[in-house]
Amino acid sequence: MFARLVMVSAVVTGYVALQLAVSAGLDLRARDRFRDAPARAAAFVAALDRHAAGDASARAGIQEGKAWFEDHAPSVESRSAVVTAAREAREGKNSLAHQRVAGLSAQVEKDQAALDQDLASSGTVALWWAVAAGVLAGPALWLRRRRRAGAADLVGLVSRFAPRQPWWRRPLFLAASGIGYGLFAMGFFAVSTAERQGYKQPLVVQLLLLPCGLAALGAGLLILRRSRPRSARSAAQALLADGRTPVLYLRSFADDATTAQVDDGMPVNVHSREEQLAAALGVVGPVIAVGMPEEPLPRLGAARFYLPRDDWQPVILRLMELSRLIVLRLGLGDGLWWEVEQACATQPARKLVLMVPGGLPGVAERLDEYLPAPARLDEAVADDSSNSSNSANSAISAVITFDPEWTPHVHAVGATTRRGVRQRFAALAERLGVASMVVYTSVYQEVRAMKAALAAVGIRKRTMTWRANFAPQASLWKGALLVTVLGLLGWLMLRTLQLLDLS
Repeated sequence: MFARLVMVSAVVTGYVALQLAVSAGLDLRARDRFRDAPARAAAFVAALDRHAAGDASARAGIQEGKAWFEDHAPSVESRSAVVTAAREAREGKNSLAHQRVAGLSAQVEKDQAALDQDLASSGTVALWWAVAAGVLAGPALWLRRRRRAGAADLVGLVSRFAPRQPWWRRPLFLAASGIGYGLFAMGFFAVSTAERQGYKQPLVVQLLLLPCGLAALGAGLLILRRSRPRSARSAAQALLADGRTPVLYLRSFADDATTAQVDDGMPVNVHSREEQLAAALGVVGPVIAVGMPEEPLPRLGAARFYLPRDDWQPVILRLMELSRLIVLRLGLGDGLWWEVEQACATQPARKLVLMVPGGLPGVAERLDEYLPAPARLDEAVADDSSNSSNSANSAISAVITFDPEWTPHVHAVGATTRRGVRQRFAALAERLGVASMVVYTSVYQEVRAMKAALAAVGIRKRTMTWRANFAPQASLWKGALLVTVLGLLGWLMLRTLQLLDLS
């Protein structure tokens, strides 16, 4: 987190430094363009004198001086004095014209001094911001290198099992995803505006806002559904980007269809249950998982790598050792229960988190066979009768963690939700007008149980539930951020073109 904060600070500071450097360049150009102002002012006054003496050819000099000051004068006073004097001279009011330009030379000197002061000020500020950006860039690059070096062993391990892809594949679909995020965000806000305040808009806006918003929203969804799986990070890329010790997510491949589903309740949601879980576990470290062999595209959520069917166990054992947390979703399959056995036999107790699905008979009895102390899972879940409906509607019924003595801590899903806090938070969201974005999905309930289970063994991660709750809106916020970034870059480019006289 600190490394990312430093990197973001360096990027923002560098952007501000560039904007200030462009401002200093514009100030320099304005000062140079106004350098001839004293001579131009004298020539304009001389043309007025000749025009007052009856020289008809002086009109061209007056118009030339007027056009020059309109294009180059930095202040309203000098520009207005010249324009007004030119108009009065054209109307034959020569005495008034001379009165207008009586203090023109003094005003020109004042304008030149102001331009020099602006240039010195903007140049100094731009220099200090550039120095700050350079100072931050050094630690940011060093932390990035250190982060990558810290993940080298893990990256080397999982890279051996990463499917080879053309170099252009991920950048291409990342760009497509960016377009999808932008369309999704703009469409969502257009539709929301049409629903809430459309009646306040002109009729033409009302007729265009909703259909255009729906079209952008639909196009964004279609693009995202095709591009996001193709632009997903591999496990090696996720480890390099993050640098922390990972969370190893183990489950039966048969459960992928369930975790790939999108929770209902959100007005528009493209993020699967596994994505929400991975977002919550991201507070601990990057989440990696073994992908189903021969699957055409990786599932979204945990970053995938692929192991051979006949030689996967040594790699799993090594990853268990190198991981900060092992999250095991119980299910069917001998391979999964081998992983449970090895985790219980070889790893520290506090590293293991078990997610117990409901509706699978015999899971509690089989689990107790591998644990040093029985979990009494059936009793713990059955005791919470007041929240049985919540558990029944969730794919996961309980979460189990262990203290260093392997004492199990079982937390039923739905039993840890503090309704008073939820109600106050919902009321606040309603007042802020974002109530539709605060939806408590089934994964949110699972993460609350996981947070409480981890806290019971001394692992406190306060932002887990926030991450789970806001994961369904990730596309919306990514789109809004992307539009904002593009707007800032466009503004910088426009000002740069103005500096280069290309706009």
